[in-house]
Parts: sequence; C-alpha cells; structure tokens
Amino acid sequence: MTVRRHISVAVALTATVALAAACASGGGSADATPGITADSVTIGSTIPLTGTAAPGYSEQGPAAKAFFDYVNANGGVNGRKITLKYLDDAYNPAQTVTLTKQLVLQDKVFAIVGSLGTPTHTKVVDFLNSSRVPDLFVASGCTCWDQPKAHPYTFGWQPDYTVEGKILGDYVKKNFAGKKVAYFYQDDDFGHDGMKGLDKYIDQSSVVSRQPYQPGNTDVAAQVSAIAASKADVVVLETIPAYTALFKLTSLKLGYSPTLVASSVGADPITVSGLLENFAKQAGSSVKGQDLIEGLVTSAYLPALDDTSNSWTALFKKIHDQYIPNVPFDGNVYYAMSYAYTFTQALARAGQNPTRQGVIDALEKGGLTGPGLVPFRYGKDSHAGYTGGQIAMVKAGKQVSAGTPLVTDDAGGAVSPYTQPQPQAPANGIPAG
Repeated sequence: MTVRRHISVAVALTATVALAAACASGGGSADATPGITADSVTIGSTIPLTGTAAPGYSEQGPAAKAFFDYVNANGGVNGRKITLKYLDDAYNPAQTVTLTKQLVLQDKVFAIVGSLGTPTHTKVVDFLNSSRVPDLFVASGCTCWDQPKAHPYTFGWQPDYTVEGKILGDYVKKNFAGKKVAYFYQDDDFGHDGMKGLDKYIDQSSVVSRQPYQPGNTDVAAQVSAIAASKADVVVLETIPAYTALFKLTSLKLGYSPTLVASSVGADPITVSGLLENFAKQAGSSVKGQDLIEGLVTSAYLPALDDTSNSWTALFKKIHDQYIPNVPFDGNVYYAMSYAYTFTQALARAGQNPTRQGVIDALEKGGLTGPGLVPFRYGKDSHAGYTGGQIAMVKAGKQVSAGTPLVTDDAGGAVSPYTQPQPQAPANGIPAG
C-alpha cells in the first residue's frame, strides 16, 4: 500500500468518526431526527373522533391543527412548518396501541402531542418511552404522566385530577358543610386520582355513596339509582362529557336533582348541553340542555370563552374563525389551541436544529408561559402541567369564574390563592424561542 493510500484511508476513517460523533451529540443534520426535515416537523396524536368520548373531544385534533396552520402561515418555527397527523382511536385502548405504533414506526413522527384519554394512553406510555419518543401534553389529568424517572419522555399538561380534586373538595367542604355527598366516577386512574384529591378535604363520614362506571357502557341506571337512594345532596362527577349528561338525564327520570360538582374534564357547557339535548331527543323528549346544567360547579384553568378582552381568547377566537369556523368555539377548542401553543413554544426553545432530547430539555428547563390562569410545574423533577385552577359555575350556559385562581400539589399542601397576573399573548400569537 502506498503512502498516499495510507493517508486516504486515514482521512476517510477520521471523517467517519467525526460524523458519528456529531450525530451522537445531536450535531448532525436535521434529517437525522425522525419527523424533522429542513422545512418541516411532523407530529402525531390519537383522539376519539368516534364513539362515546367523541362529543367535544373530537374537536381537539382540528383545533390543534388550526393553531399550527396559523403558525405555519406566519413563518413556522425556525423556518419549519408543523404537520399534525391525528388518528381516531374511538377511545378504545387496543386501537390506541395500533395507531400509536403506526405513527411512530411507519409515519416516523417527531413526537406524540395531545393524545387523549387515561384508559387509552396508559397502554402506550411504556412503548413511547422505550422508543424515546417525546410524549407531550397527554390530554388527561392522570398523575401517572408525572413520573420523570420512570417515563422521562412523558409530560402532562392540564392540572392533574388529584390537584383538581383537592380544589373541588375544598369548595365542597366550605360550601356544603353537613350535607351528604356522593361520587360518580370513571373506574380508572381518572376517577381514582380525582377521589384522592376530594378525600383530602371532604369528611369521609359525609360520603354516602361511591359509584363507578365503565367507559363504553352507557347504561348507568343502577349507579344513579344507588346515589339517589343514598339521598346525597351533592354529587361530585369525575366524568367525561357523555357521562355527565347521562347522569343528569338519568337522575331527572328518577326525580332526583342534587347539586352537581364536576371535574373540568366533563363540564364544558356547550358540549354537555348539546349531549343532553341529543340524548333527550333520542328518548323522545325535548329539553334545553343549558337549563339542565344551570348551577353546575367546576374548576377552570383557562380564561373564559366569552372574554374577548383577554388576549388569549381574542387570539384563539381569531384563529378559530379563520380556520375552523364550522366547529363550535368551546372549551375543547380552547384547550387544544392552548397545548398547541405550548408545543410551539417548546419547539422554538429547542433551537434551530431541534432534537427529541432538545424538546425534553426545553420543557425541563421550565419558564414556559401560556394562557393558563396558574403556572406550569415543569422542571427536572416534575413533568406535571398546570398547578391548579379557579372555581367556576355554569350560569346561562356559560362558565363564570368565582374568586381567585388556586394552586396546590398532589400531597398535603394547602389550597392557596394565586395572585400573579396572567401573561399576555404575543402580539402576533407566535411564541418566541
């Protein structure tokens, strides 16, 4: 072998080693990261477009896409446009598994963003973390998303159900002292986490009935009858919208009208009112849905839908009217545009050449802002989302907030007022890096 050939081989080996080192450190080309090209970012999600959980929740995919379309029309993020692929799992865990694997293994998405449901997403969280795919802003308040050591790639977004349960439980304790209380809950981590929070404040001697339901089984007559027989004055609902409506209609048939306190998950007035009217119509009667949920108590962590003086509401309403005017502007639309904003902000902070780990690092650094009435809890040791909410009541078909926003934790921390002002939306609606 000649000296020149020795030199050529050495140069080639040096270049190969350098390229490998660059890729290992994240310094390679954008195309080396799944879902990332020089001008695009592709992400995925599973949501129920059909089935019992579809009412309201089916709007989240189009709403998130609308926000990304708005971002894309305004230059994207560091020159890249965001493409969202959302697939219908019908709130069926088996479908969630199949479709999530399709998004990761076939579609090669950069991240899973805003996938919906506790019973569904718990079946794929291990797969996503073992695959090192960012699993961001699960549309569920399960405390299980906040496990940075076991699931370093998974992040919650909304207040978790225990935090929300504490806030609602504190309200019940202060406003319904001496009253009988019952729980109607989804029989999974959603309902169980919510009850953990409720039980920290509500005197257990006053809880006269706890009745679970299985998602998919729409016959809840036995559970509602048991609660009615207990003569509970207040019923706390840890329910998705369809079961909030089913509980209300079934209780009316029994001539039973307790005060209802509901998780924000199942309390969007527009969604629940529509369901009540549809269910009643199927039963051969005609009712005004908004009248049936008048006075329902819930918690809110995002601004009011009709407060157009709020910069976030004005922004999301403008995007809604431009991109999805045929979809109701309700809490589900606001929710999805909000987490889409958070993803856009995290992506921007991941830099010019984003990597999967770079987005995780951006979130764990903390300091993200958005439309929430309270702050996020993101950090190295916390993958939980918003840290509280504000008591609200349904009046004339709208959620009307009462008092100040409240914050707490999942343990024994107090429910405390949060008095810092809400941040303003960026003038152009696009978060900076």
